[in-house]
Amino acid sequence: MKLYKSDKVRFIVGLILIIIVYSWYYIYFAENKNTASIPSKIRHIITFATTLAVYFVGTFHLGKLKDTWMSSLWHFIHISGLFIIGVMGLFDWFIHEISLNARHFAGGIQEMLISPVLYFAMGLLNRTFNK
Repeated sequence: MKLYKSDKVRFIVGLILIIIVYSWYYIYFAENKNTASIPSKIRHIITFATTLAVYFVGTFHLGKLKDTWMSSLWHFIHISGLFIIGVMGLFDWFIHEISLNARHFAGGIQEMLISPVLYFAMGLLNRTFNK
């Protein structure tokens, strides 16, 4: 039994779920004034878990599509980004606090990974290539 009637419905459901996770993260965590009182390690874990959640939503919804290149590109971008911010986070935890510029760099990577724009752009590319 199929869960979705078409790839288009599967893609749209994935996009909606990513938008919900992204909105939740920014409304309740990133832009919340009380976030500063949370210890930095807990903030790292919440940020990393949010990024993983978006990765798994995208993997589930892109992994079943007919065009496997979208899934491969999704994995490559996210695993590379997660590796970079993971190494930076571990360095910050265990060796030495990273600089403000490095924090902004990691934040930019994390923003790119959780943003629905990446998922949407992949859908537009897929639509363009299939015409």
